[in-house]
Amino acid sequence: MNPQVFNTPVDYLKGVGTARAEVLKKELGIFTYQDLLRHFPYKYIDRTRFYKIRDMDPELPHVQVIARLMRKEILGEKHTKRLIIQAQDDTGAMELAWFQGIKWAEKSLVIGKAYIIFGKPGMFNGKAQMAHPEMEPYSAEALKRMGNLTLQPGYNSTEKLRSFSLDSKGLQKLVAILLDQHVRDIPENLPLYILQKFKLMGRADAYRQIHFPQDATMLHEAQRRLKFEELFLIQMRLLKSKLLRTQKFKGNVFGTVGELFTTFYNELIPFPLTNAQKRVLKEIRIDTQRGVQMNRLLQGDVGSGKTVVALMCMLLAIDNGFQACIMAPTEILANQHYLSIKGLVGDDFVQVGLLTGSTKKKDRKVLHENLENGKLKILIGTHALIEDAVQYQNLGFVVIDEQHRFGVEQRSKLWRKAAVPPHVLVMTATPIPRTLAMTLYGDLDVSVIDELPAGRKPIETIHYYESQRLQMFGFIRREIALGRQVYVVYPLIQESEKLDLKNLMDGFEVISHEFPLPQYKVSVVHGKMPAADKDIEMQRFLKGETQIMVATTVIEVGVNVPNASVMIIENAERFGLSQLHQLRGRVGRGAEQSYCLLMSGQKLSREGRIRLDTMVRTNNGFEISEIDLQLRGPGNIEGTQQSGVLDLKLADLATDQELLLQARKCVEDIFARDPQLALPEHQVLHQASTTKSGGLTWDKIS
Repeated sequence: MNPQVFNTPVDYLKGVGTARAEVLKKELGIFTYQDLLRHFPYKYIDRTRFYKIRDMDPELPHVQVIARLMRKEILGEKHTKRLIIQAQDDTGAMELAWFQGIKWAEKSLVIGKAYIIFGKPGMFNGKAQMAHPEMEPYSAEALKRMGNLTLQPGYNSTEKLRSFSLDSKGLQKLVAILLDQHVRDIPENLPLYILQKFKLMGRADAYRQIHFPQDATMLHEAQRRLKFEELFLIQMRLLKSKLLRTQKFKGNVFGTVGELFTTFYNELIPFPLTNAQKRVLKEIRIDTQRGVQMNRLLQGDVGSGKTVVALMCMLLAIDNGFQACIMAPTEILANQHYLSIKGLVGDDFVQVGLLTGSTKKKDRKVLHENLENGKLKILIGTHALIEDAVQYQNLGFVVIDEQHRFGVEQRSKLWRKAAVPPHVLVMTATPIPRTLAMTLYGDLDVSVIDELPAGRKPIETIHYYESQRLQMFGFIRREIALGRQVYVVYPLIQESEKLDLKNLMDGFEVISHEFPLPQYKVSVVHGKMPAADKDIEMQRFLKGETQIMVATTVIEVGVNVPNASVMIIENAERFGLSQLHQLRGRVGRGAEQSYCLLMSGQKLSREGRIRLDTMVRTNNGFEISEIDLQLRGPGNIEGTQQSGVLDLKLADLATDQELLLQARKCVEDIFARDPQLALPEHQVLHQASTTKSGGLTWDKIS
């Protein structure tokens, strides 16, 4: 066995060579034998059935026929050039057409010879036709091979690859050569007792069967084995990282519940804490007494009270002689946190500062001095917090809001501003499905605030079609007459030729016409406005000087306006579920009943209807996030693209939840029993838990 062979450049594989290797690298990112082996089929086709030409049905996804090539001709010139070949069997004739790769087809295909022809059937001018079919010379050997291969793999290819004869068939041949030569060199990377416990196929067999399955059962078993491995090794890496951090990073001990925390809890807090908030505070309190750096994820819907929990944790840090900070991804969000916290503690209770890109030079100087001498206890800001000039006297607690918007290096710069790494609380208002949290934040402890503060009324969500627009306008008038304010959100700023959407500028005109001055006043806010103009408009709305704010999704994370009771989302069917839920969370901040009106066209896709029906049915962010995961997949949910964790080749977090839970539990048991992976049966896991891409490289296992 020689596992190192899979690091070999793909150039050296028989049938590749320099030119093909270059196009494989550019088009598919295939650099090594390992990359080729992990270019998995995206579909499987039953190639055991043959059709007669007369039985070809254009409704079928693909058919396979045996026919003889009778004649060929090239029609058209330059851009309209095409190659037409007539093929015939004992039941009739059909045309084969090529619009690209004409030179290859003309040169390679021999008139008078019989071929196995495979492709999508169609009709043109009343004749059976097939465009760009797969062609293989008919022979007893070819028939036998197809008889042995019940399911033929289909590989993603490109036009450029096809010009090098690397269509699905060409890639299949390369994978077959690689497996024939080196399948014995594929090392097992899971302990035998895990294979036996979960009834998993061996690794080498799994790679053979996923590319060339004997039947549907063997294919399923191969996929299950490789999915489990993928999820297992990701969890191995995450939990090992967590284990190493607890061993490496000692944490400050918050041994005292002091005067600030007690006074705030007894005298200043404006509403009683929910049981969920109390539970989270208790979890954090335990963490900060262990002498190990805390790394905890706090999930909670918009308006669930995460900021109050964060503030109380920061007061706990200050009571124990430390400073605290909150880092937010945008100035709007940083300002919102600053205003919220100042509103809760007042001016004299504890010194709170705000540092963003807009902070004036003279104000910065005072902030820096007060931070270094310890007078400034809480600093709230954007990435300006990690600038070299910002030096803390004794930073002990860090809150990061919407962590996925910050890079790893940005976060680590904040840790390095303290001699002992500060405790870290990561907050997100985007409810994350359990399976996604396990892979995105699997190295963090997770807390959830899953109830709203007392007195908050659930937002009522109503779906209106375009034909009900006048009803929607009437709804707005009634709410404004009651003294409330309204958001109207559009997906685009200006009209797009490609997307038939209501755009903000047209919408602003319509709203201004329906709600004219002087009785009504309208603000407009979008992402392309200068920051100063945006702030002015938002402040006008916040102060109640305007009753309607026409905006793009820039207000998804915006100012907190308790008096705003209506959120109208135009073309709601075009938004993702999580974004709809975030936008809805802009209202419902006060004691009055709030509403979210979803406007859509009459025709809805299946997914669009599911999204809108879900929004009308539930306010539960976690339920919504699970449905969003099912509809969109993990790679399209905000923040996951840059995570580096979700480079999943086979596993699907939406459908493989049970497999992920099994893998996670298995890894937890291993580390509980053998944290150093010192037992003989765990030697194979050493490298797998440390290598890149979830330990899926083929480097020699120590």
